[in-house]
Parts: sequence; C-alpha cells; structure tokens
Amino acid sequence: MEIFSARRDMGSLAVIEGLRPIGLINRDIFMSQMSKPFHRELYDKKSCIAFMDKEPLIVEADVSIETLAFRTVDAGEKALVDGFIVTRDGRFSGVGSGLELVSAVAEMQAEKNRQIMQSIEYASVIQRAMLRASDETVSTQLRDVAMVWEPRDVVGGDFYHFAAFPHGWFGAVADCTGHGVPGAFMTLLASASLSKAMEQIGPRDPAALLSAVNRNVKGLLGQVNNAAGGPQSNDGLDTAFFWFDAAENMLHYAGARVALHILSPDATEFETIAADRMGVGYVDSRADHEWTLRAIPVATGSLIFICTDGLTDQIGGPRSISFGRRRVLDVIREHRAESPSTICEHVRLSLAEWQGVQARRDDVTFFCARI
Repeated sequence: MEIFSARRDMGSLAVIEGLRPIGLINRDIFMSQMSKPFHRELYDKKSCIAFMDKEPLIVEADVSIETLAFRTVDAGEKALVDGFIVTRDGRFSGVGSGLELVSAVAEMQAEKNRQIMQSIEYASVIQRAMLRASDETVSTQLRDVAMVWEPRDVVGGDFYHFAAFPHGWFGAVADCTGHGVPGAFMTLLASASLSKAMEQIGPRDPAALLSAVNRNVKGLLGQVNNAAGGPQSNDGLDTAFFWFDAAENMLHYAGARVALHILSPDATEFETIAADRMGVGYVDSRADHEWTLRAIPVATGSLIFICTDGLTDQIGGPRSISFGRRRVLDVIREHRAESPSTICEHVRLSLAEWQGVQARRDDVTFFCARI
C-alpha cells in the first residue's frame, strides 16, 4: 500500500522471492480490494501473495519486441493491463508496461510501413519509366490517340506499349495477373517479353507476337504443364495487340481475352471484334497456341476503343453492379464527335460517378483513337 501510494504511476508491482519473481500485483485490483470495509484490518498483516497473479508473463530481457508481442497476445488481456516481468538469467530485472509495448510495436510497424511505401513509390517511378517511351509515342508521333492508365494502387498490373514506324504504328493494351506490387512485377516481365518479340518478329503480325510472348512468359515463370516438379505459378496476361497499316487503312488485331471495339463514321453501333478466349502465359495456355489474326478495313474517321476489365467490372451505381461494356460504349457514342482525349475524359468521369463511394476494384486502362 505504501509503495502504490508513493508511486502513482506504477501500474503493477512484482512479488519476488529471493531474486526470483513469483507473481505480479495489479494496482487497480489491489486498491479496490483494500478500500472495502474492514479489508485493511483483515489483510494488513497477511502476505502480499494473497493479492498477486501467480502466473504472470515473464520474459528474458534479450527477447525481441516481435517475440514479446506474440507472447503478450498469447497471454491474453491481463498481460496488456498488468504488464509483464522482465528477468535476466532468471533473476528479476523490472516490470514492463503493456501500453508501452503496444506503443513500441505501433512505432515499429509505422516505420516498416514507411519503408515499404518508399519502396513502392520508387517502384512506381520504375514502372512509369517503362511506359515513358510509349507515352512519348502517343503524344508526339500519333494523331488523335489517347490513353488512360490508372493503377488501383501506387503501382499496377496493367501496361501499354506503343511504337511508331514509317508505314504505321503498333499498340498493345495488357492486363497482367494481380495488381499492386505482384501485378507490377508481371508488367515488367510481360513488357520485356513483348519488346524482345518485336525485335525478333517486327510489329506487323500481332498474332505471332502473342505466341512469342506466351512462350517466353511460360518459360520465365516455369508455367509448363507436366514439367518436373509441376508449374511454379499460374500467372499471365490478357491483352490486345494491334498493328495499323497507314498505307492501306487496315487494322491487324489479335486479342487474348481483350476485345476490340470499332465505331465507323456512319454507324450507329459499335462493331465488337471478339478476342480469343486463351490467355497468355498461364499454365493452361498451350505453348503452341496460335492466336487468330484479324485484318479489319477501317474507314477514315472511325473510332477504335480497347479497355481492360478494370473499367467494365467496377462496381457502383444505385444497385451496386458492374459498370459494364454497354455503358462504356454508350458514353463514347454520345461524345463521338469530340477528340479521343476528350472522349477518354468523359469515360473517366462517368466511371468515377458510377463508382461513387465504392472502392476501386482493379487497375483501369483504356485506349481510344480516331483513325
């Protein structure tokens, strides 16, 4: 009683036998008991053992904060309220505070989070650098072309690739497995595979490029059926590759679960060119699969539109349903007379309005061009 009265900051008091701790007395419980009528008379001469917790949490001084936190959780609420006894070589050294432990763990976690976020933010710099050449191509060498790329997180699993040539231009819009950091790693791998394939094959055959990227991704990730030890992962990408031949006004397209939409100048509805249902690089994607190459004559003034499923699958609206392909195409058709960049902005604003308070579900990427 004298110790607790003198030390009002002390939450618990250790009971020691020789140099060995045997229990812990909680201040609030002790003071509450001793304030009851006749309790002082009954207990003043008795041993403090009557008030102690006989099974307190006891830890050695060299235990790590992480291990201590796990042991505190295992010990239950009393270890947070009463604290814990610290020993050195089994001898009493002091009493630790549960609240101070929580504060220390929170500070450590905050520091880890800061380090992780700094790493992710720098990864974003690398990912955006990967897209910079395509951005320059879109902004300086292609007419009436616009891109929107909005990762759900700081980094994302969608990417695009554009390159201009003397007789036309090549484009790719891709959605890799996952989002955030795992998705970003996949974009680096898939983009490098595409660049390698273009060096070997050239830009004019999107179907052949898809096949080459498929083989390369499967090989790099060990995603080969019946391989020794089985496949190491099941990741890949859905994508649309396309080559526009400016001399012939012909669009050559091959798609892996990403469709192409074309709105001709005199048409009232979009023509949708369906993609193959085979993804690129996955375990179930056959290494010898050949994607369908479609050559599509495009009238001057036509709009072409390609998007990843992060746009169409976003939940929102009064009934919390997906945004949907029809709603996207209706927005484009309504603003068909405007520039592709303005059309993309209308789509982006419509998506934001539809999303409302709902969380963003996936990375969003879409492309619009007037041929």
